[in-house]
Amino acid sequence: MHHSIPLFPLSTSLFPEGMLQLQIFEVRYLDLIKRCHQQKQPFGVVSIKQGKEVQVPGEVPTLHGVGCLAHIRKFEPVQPTFFRVLCQGGVRFELHNVTAGALGVWQGDVTYLPEDPSTEVPSHLKVHADRLGKVIASAQQQGVIDKLPIFPPYQLDDCGWLANRYAEALPVSAEVKLQLLSESDPLKRLEQVIRLSKGG
Repeated sequence: MHHSIPLFPLSTSLFPEGMLQLQIFEVRYLDLIKRCHQQKQPFGVVSIKQGKEVQVPGEVPTLHGVGCLAHIRKFEPVQPTFFRVLCQGGVRFELHNVTAGALGVWQGDVTYLPEDPSTEVPSHLKVHADRLGKVIASAQQQGVIDKLPIFPPYQLDDCGWLANRYAEALPVSAEVKLQLLSESDPLKRLEQVIRLSKGG
């Protein structure tokens, strides 16, 4: 089943349950974010294959084929023309078609992808869960957990959740992150992330 959703193209990828902080100042996105906040509706985050985040007259950005819904968790209107928003990643989607919508906001024709099946982290990979667990515990002890870019609950025993948190932090290209986002098997995604984190 296809759905039409507003799109927010970025130079990076958003993963399910991931944290995304945005500073909104473009007129088209001020309207979009205000509307999504009031109606409690998500919007779609897709990474840009070619083009720029800021609108260039007459230029149509080329977008990657898989994205992730973003749900607004915190809305801070600093000024009438400047918002700060905190978003959380929802379900992934496949992008089929892009059309120009009102005020220059792109509309995407999408199909939602299934959520990751709950998959326990195998024993030989638990060291990576433990490593992230120590980071979270340390932030809690120091009273800076709100500075950590990870939403609770901390599902350290789940392959998909763990893979997504590592994928967000990896210093890799948008194309590589997209490959990880597109992987439907959470265990395979976790194994790929670990290989990449080791430089392999």
